[in-house]
Amino acid sequence: MKMLPLVALSVLLSLTPAFAVWPLPKQFTTGSTPLRLASGFSIKLSGIQNAPKDLTDAVTRTKGFLSKDKLQALVPDRGASSAATIKSAKTLKSLTLSLTSGSKVRSISDESIVDVESRSEGYTLTIPADGSDAVLKANSTLGLFRGLTTFGQLWYDWAGTTYTLQAPFSIVDAPAYPYRGFMLDTARNFFPVEDIKRTLDAMSWVKINTLHWHVVDSQSFPLVVPGFTELSTQGAYSSASVYSPSDVKEIVQYAAARGIDVMAEIDTPGHTSIIHKSHPEHVACFEASPWSQFANATTNFTASLLSAASSMFPSKLFSTGGDELNTNCYDKDAETQTELNEQGKTLEQALDTFTQASHAALKKAGKRAVVWQEMVLDHQVTLANDTVILVWISSADAASVAARGFKFIHAASDYFYLDCGGGGWVGANVLGNSWCDPFKTWQKSYSFNPTANLTAEQSKLVLGGQHLLWTEQSSPSNLDPVVWPRAASSAELFWSGPGGDVSKALPRLHDIAYRFIERGVNAIPLQPQWCALRAGACDLTA
Repeated sequence: MKMLPLVALSVLLSLTPAFAVWPLPKQFTTGSTPLRLASGFSIKLSGIQNAPKDLTDAVTRTKGFLSKDKLQALVPDRGASSAATIKSAKTLKSLTLSLTSGSKVRSISDESIVDVESRSEGYTLTIPADGSDAVLKANSTLGLFRGLTTFGQLWYDWAGTTYTLQAPFSIVDAPAYPYRGFMLDTARNFFPVEDIKRTLDAMSWVKINTLHWHVVDSQSFPLVVPGFTELSTQGAYSSASVYSPSDVKEIVQYAAARGIDVMAEIDTPGHTSIIHKSHPEHVACFEASPWSQFANATTNFTASLLSAASSMFPSKLFSTGGDELNTNCYDKDAETQTELNEQGKTLEQALDTFTQASHAALKKAGKRAVVWQEMVLDHQVTLANDTVILVWISSADAASVAARGFKFIHAASDYFYLDCGGGGWVGANVLGNSWCDPFKTWQKSYSFNPTANLTAEQSKLVLGGQHLLWTEQSSPSNLDPVVWPRAASSAELFWSGPGGDVSKALPRLHDIAYRFIERGVNAIPLQPQWCALRAGACDLTA
């Protein structure tokens, strides 16, 4: 293997770490003055009456990161040559948090689950170079939480001292897009609560604000839904591989306290064959069972199920799926065709009835329906104007969805699918590859343009985007390495906006990956450590 050419000595000996905040703030300035945290450094709340517990908990966690993160600067000597400078630096004694005048005091958890387009996540952060108090301000506790996240990324450790070489800092920040998500499929393989909570922690550190929880699918039904417990009893992989109502509550509360909404999905009608275990009468093309009385019994059953399941999640968003409907199945199922003929309906008309009923149940429960793109592009179903569309088959399909006037989320397989490139999972297929090859690198997703081929008016329909992990070939054993730090790339794309330079982003992404490892998340390396310690040294243009 050929060695990379030697790079300039000035690059090799560079001793100042990059401004490593991820995602990159909207506006910021930094300096070149060293500053260290005082041994008794404190984070104070000013003028916040009856401070919510999740805010004080967030302060406690931030202080814990500042003392326990032992991340040394990603420079060749890891900060050794700055030891004397660090030792003589002025000390920062405190950070003061306050809400802007007139702001209502609500918990982070309450702020996190309001409608996605109404969340307030902006903040300002000022850290003087002279040791006087740092100040973090926002008009919501959620904004304060985002600012705390940024504050925790500014510091390195040398010999037990927490320091920066880049004071003063002035940051004005807010997201470019309201929705920044990560989808986890827990049906193909089961993920214990602790794995989901660790993932939520990591999501919060890069300001991802939505967990799209693809909780059930054709292979298993691990969600215990009150009133429908037979679905999980018969459909889960085992009695231990289920999410009880108390598990769901724990996950939802844990997420909300970290600025994350949980949007659950029960993918109907095309990804529900596991339901045949307990209700064969509602599943066509599985063990020759028809969708008997399609327009009534199955529709009512599904609407009731969605209503019950959605009540477990306080989010305003709930996904009913709608992708990959096997119309060939229904065309060939004699009893289904008999039912449709007796009702004088086509399959598309029956699907419309089914969709309207299920979405009406969600609307009654105060939810906003989310569907995959086929519901708009491939089927003639009636959707409410506020329905959110997930664009997944190809990024090129976004323009067609936008042309129909629906707000949508970028989730395209050609940019954001984390499972691509792992080979085919179907057995007895020696030459099989994953259908969405090749592997989607962080650079690929980072290069995405959310408004490509859209008019200025259509661009307003973009809510944001997300990475997705379908888990045919993933489990707790490889969850962290598959997701991190790749999923952080879309977190910055949809917080900071498109157009970022991958060469300038890489040192910061190295930094967040190393910081993740300090905090117990097993992120993979993006390059050899030699490269990570020498910004730009391993670029093709070096």
